Amino acid sequence: MRTVVLTMKASVIEMFLVLLVTGVHSNKETSKKIKRPKFTVPQINCDVKAGKIINPEFIVKCPAGCQDPKFHVYGTDVYASYSSVCGAAVHSGVLDNSGGKILVRKVAGLSGYKGSYSNGVQSLSLPRWRESFIVLESKPKKGVTYPSALTYSSSKSPAAQAGETTKAYQRPPIPATTAQPVTLMQLLAVTVAVATPTILPRPSPSAASTTSIGRPEPVGHRSQEMGRVPKEELSTQSLEPVSLGDPNCKIDLSFLIDGSTSIGKRRFRIQKQLLAGVAQALDIGPAGPLMGVVQYGDNPATHFNLKTHMNSRDLKTAIEKITQRGGLSNVGRAISFVTKNFFSKANGNRSSAPNVVVVMVDGWPTDKVEEASRLARESGINIFFITIEGAAENEKQYVVEPNFANKAVCRTNGFYSFHVQSWFGLHKTLQPLVKRVCDTDRLACSKTCLNSADIGFVIDGSSSVGTGNFRTVLQFVTNLTKEFEISDTDTRVGAVQYTYEQRLEFGFDQYSSKPDILNAIKRVGYWSGGTSTGAAINFALEQLFKKSKPNKRKLMILITDGRSYDDVRIPAMAAHLKGVITYAIGVAWAAQEELEVIATHPARDHSFFVDEFDNLYQYVPRIIQNICTEFNSQPRN
Repeated sequence: MRTVVLTMKASVIEMFLVLLVTGVHSNKETSKKIKRPKFTVPQINCDVKAGKIINPEFIVKCPAGCQDPKFHVYGTDVYASYSSVCGAAVHSGVLDNSGGKILVRKVAGLSGYKGSYSNGVQSLSLPRWRESFIVLESKPKKGVTYPSALTYSSSKSPAAQAGETTKAYQRPPIPATTAQPVTLMQLLAVTVAVATPTILPRPSPSAASTTSIGRPEPVGHRSQEMGRVPKEELSTQSLEPVSLGDPNCKIDLSFLIDGSTSIGKRRFRIQKQLLAGVAQALDIGPAGPLMGVVQYGDNPATHFNLKTHMNSRDLKTAIEKITQRGGLSNVGRAISFVTKNFFSKANGNRSSAPNVVVVMVDGWPTDKVEEASRLARESGINIFFITIEGAAENEKQYVVEPNFANKAVCRTNGFYSFHVQSWFGLHKTLQPLVKRVCDTDRLACSKTCLNSADIGFVIDGSSSVGTGNFRTVLQFVTNLTKEFEISDTDTRVGAVQYTYEQRLEFGFDQYSSKPDILNAIKRVGYWSGGTSTGAAINFALEQLFKKSKPNKRKLMILITDGRSYDDVRIPAMAAHLKGVITYAIGVAWAAQEELEVIATHPARDHSFFVDEFDNLYQYVPRIIQNICTEFNSQPRN
C-alpha cells in the first residue's frame, strides 16, 4: 500500500512539473508574439489650422514650404488656434522651411496675441481667441500615447489631401493579458479549488455593462449622443485649463545651484527650498517665465531645461527630486557651460525673452568667474549672484578671485547681487529676487554689442574698384551684418555709396529684419566715379546718423580702395565729436595715414588695411571682437 501511495505522489509531482514547464514555455511563446504597435506620425498640409484638430496633444509631420506668407500665423511663442500649425512651427524655430515632425500642445485662449517677424515668417496680431497652442520638438513623453490619426472638427478633413484617414481619437486599447509563470503552490491551490464547489456571484448591472462593450467609447462620439455641438465648443471640449504664465515676467531663467561637497546636505536642502519658492512665486508658462536648473560641482550638469516643465506645479515636483552631486565649487566653468549650451532653441530658449542666470555660491568659487561672466554678458545673459556665508578673515587667503561677485555682474549698484550672512536667512531673498528678475526694463545686460547699435556702411564705389571687387566688398558687408541681431529695437543697418557724389542706398528705418537687410545689400548697384571720402562722411552724418536713436551706439564702417580727392580731417573730427565710432578699412591703394585720421582713437583698433579685396573676409572676426570689447569696456552703471 505504501508503495502505491509513493507511486501516486511521484505521478502527481511529475504532472505538476510538466504543467509548470508547459506554462513557462507558453509564456515565452506568447511574449514573442505580442509586439507593440508601431506609431505612425500623421502628415498634414501647411494650411491646416490647429483649431480644426480636436486632439489636445499630438505629433504631426509638416511638409516643406510652410514659410509661405499665405499660411497665416497669429501670435508669438503662444499661437491662436486659427494659425497654421506648420507655419507656427517655422515661426517658433522648431522647424525650418524643409519641414519635419513637431509636437503640438493645446492651451487656453489669450486676451491678445502679438505679431512678430521670426525665421522668415511674419506672424500677425489678434485681439483674442478661444484657444491657443504651443509647438515643441517631437520628443514624446514617457507613458503618453499619441494618436496615429487625428480627429478633425469637420468631416471634410484637411489631412485627407495628404492621404490621412480621419477617425475619432480613441483611448489606447487595453493590452492583452500576458501569461505568467505558474508555481507549484498555485497549481496545488487550483487543484483544491476544483475539488471544492464554488458559488459564483451574479454580475452586477454595472459590471455587465462593462463587459458587454468590446472597447472604450471614442471621445469623438459625444456629439452623436448629445446633438450637434458647435465647432467652437468641439475644439476645446477635451482640454483642461492650463496656465500660460505671467506675460509681465516673460524671461528665460536658469538657476545655477551649488552642489559642492562643502555645502552639506542640510544647506543643499535649504537651497532647494528657495528654488521651490521661486517656482511657486513665478507663474511658469509658455507666455510667461520659463525656468531650468543646472547644478555645479567639479563639472556642471543640467537637471532640466526651459521646456521640460511648463507650469509651476511640475517644476516644484522636479526640484524636490534633485540630489546633490558633490565636488569642488567651479562656478566659472558652470557659467561657461550655461553660455554655450543652455540658452538654445533646442532647449526652449525664446528670442523674445531676456536670458537670466541666477548663480548661488556657498562661500567662494574654486575657479575664476570674471572672464566667463564677461563672455556670458556679451551673449546677452543677465547674471545675478547670491553669495551665502562668505570667507572669514583667516579663509580669505584661499579665495581664488577676490570680489568675484562684482566682477561677474554687469552693474555694481547692488541690483544684480545679493549677499546673505547665514543660510537660515536665505528665504528673505525670495521676494526681492523674483521682483528683480521680472523687471525686464532694468535687465540692462540683455543689451549687448550685437543688438544695441546703428551701423552705417560707407562704401567706395569709385572707378578703381571695378564691378567684381565691388561685389566682394558687398559680401564683406554681408558677412559683418550677419553677426548682429537685426530688428527695429535691436541693431539697425544703413548704407551709403559714394564716388564724387553720394547716394543713400537704404536708411536705418527702412528694413527691420536680417533677411531684408541682406537682400537690400545684394541689390546695391555699382556706381563708378571719383573718390570724395570727406564728403561721403559728411553725407553719412546727415542722412544716416542724424536719424539714429538716442539709446543706440553709432558705428560707421567705411571701406575705400584709394586716397581721397578731398580733405577727410574735418569730416572725421565731426564724426568723432558726434559720438560716431568710426572703423576705416583700406584696400590696395588706400593711404594708411588717411585711414588713421578717419578711424576712432586708438587707430590700431579701428583701422585695417589689406592688399587685395579677396582678403577682406579675414578681418570680420577681428572687427566684431573689437566692437564687443569696446562695448563691454564702457561703464554701464
